[in-house]
Amino acid sequence: MNLAELQRKLIAAARAHAPGDRVPYAFEKRVTALLASRVAPPMLDFWVRGLWRAALSCVAIAVLCGLWSLSAPAVKPATAASSADLSQDFETLLLASVDQSEPMP
Repeated sequence: MNLAELQRKLIAAARAHAPGDRVPYAFEKRVTALLASRVAPPMLDFWVRGLWRAALSCVAIAVLCGLWSLSAPAVKPATAASSADLSQDFETLLLASVDQSEPMP
């Protein structure tokens, strides 16, 4: 059958039978009852429990780390001159492996 002819017939049939404005009785109750009757697969229960336990343990670890960081004494620099230029210290640290005296093979 020609697809264009089929499309024309389907559109003509749809136009001949306009949809009604009336919603069937208790339609929303039937839909919500169907949604409520669906049960999650039992395999997902284990995942959900495990993920909630993991989330709670992560929150507990974050709280403990925050309390530990607040209670730790503040580290003071040994000299003011050594902490004056952090960029130089960082560059020295990054280039330490490159500045080796051994020749490359």
